[in-house]
Amino acid sequence: MNVHRPLPGIYDPTGPGKLLFAFFAAMAETERENIRESTLEGLDTAARKGKHGGRPPVITDDMLHTVLRRRAGGESVEQIQPDLIIPTGKRKGQNPSVASIYRALAEHAKREAYPEAVEQAHADFTALQVGEVPGPRPATPDRASL
Repeated sequence: MNVHRPLPGIYDPTGPGKLLFAFFAAMAETERENIRESTLEGLDTAARKGKHGGRPPVITDDMLHTVLRRRAGGESVEQIQPDLIIPTGKRKGQNPSVASIYRALAEHAKREAYPEAVEQAHADFTALQVGEVPGPRPATPDRASL
């Protein structure tokens, strides 16, 4: 009968394999730290070149404008969706999903509801690009209390 037993030190920290596993754990931590540092350096370099990661938007501003205009005319998102075509990215030439259209509409509604937050975010981003650190914001009344 061949019974497979775990190496000593895996489940028993007092076993003779504890030094071996402590060594491997330290090596793994060092490797994770190196990967993290090189990733951050790459992101910083890309940002300095003006390149930012992420997927291209599925719903462009033109598409959103079309959806808003046609919805104002009484059409449903399901009727509009087949006429929209994704211009770039992996799904170029295909129609966006109905869920993507609804997400874009929700984001648009949020931007319309809180335009001052969008402006503040743009100002903060510009300040960070120049090297300034944005200061504390003055307290603004909550919309619910107005």
